Amino acid sequence: MSSAIAGIAVPDSRMARELTELVRDTESELLFHHSTRVYLFGALTGRRKRLSYDPELLYVGAMFHDMGLTEAYRSSSLRFEVDGANAARDFLRSHGIPEASVETVWDAIALHTTPGIPELKKPEVALVTAGVEMDVLGIAYDHFTPEQRAAVVAAHPRGTQFKRDIIDAFYAGMKHRPDSTFGTVNDDVLAFKDPHFQRTDFCKVILGSAWDN
Repeated sequence: MSSAIAGIAVPDSRMARELTELVRDTESELLFHHSTRVYLFGALTGRRKRLSYDPELLYVGAMFHDMGLTEAYRSSSLRFEVDGANAARDFLRSHGIPEASVETVWDAIALHTTPGIPELKKPEVALVTAGVEMDVLGIAYDHFTPEQRAAVVAAHPRGTQFKRDIIDAFYAGMKHRPDSTFGTVNDDVLAFKDPHFQRTDFCKVILGSAWDN
């Protein structure tokens, strides 16, 4: 493990170092620092809730969770979360990680924008989402001490306008595949950024289906 940030050590195994290098080379500074903060806030949440989790699996899930937004991984028509989950799966398999652990990380990434489910899954799945919710939405903000928040942000800065910049990053990774946002919070991003975006209405889909009644 490397030196601690807010009392949390960042994994420093050979695989973790390769992952850190990959993310630095692939993601913007904005997403790299955000992803690392997600790990740290997720780990702090795990400590506070006394959850038993694998730090390396949490680290992989956190660092890959937005990989599907990047230019290198966003060419598909799938949900960006699935692109990131698939990239993490390939990375873990290349390092001989057991399939059960691969599946846990896949779920952690694929479900991180699906409220109400991750917290009921394995700790690594729950904690990736907890880290995302803290860093992006400020959920449970007051459950972290001012010292913890300051230490995390000092090590991995939010920049001067993170709130606007992260929305822009979401939009850049999804604007070419609007259908992938149906039924998710990602719909809100496209509606916020694009005044011409037309949401798919779930009820209209039901009423307009080929069924007679």
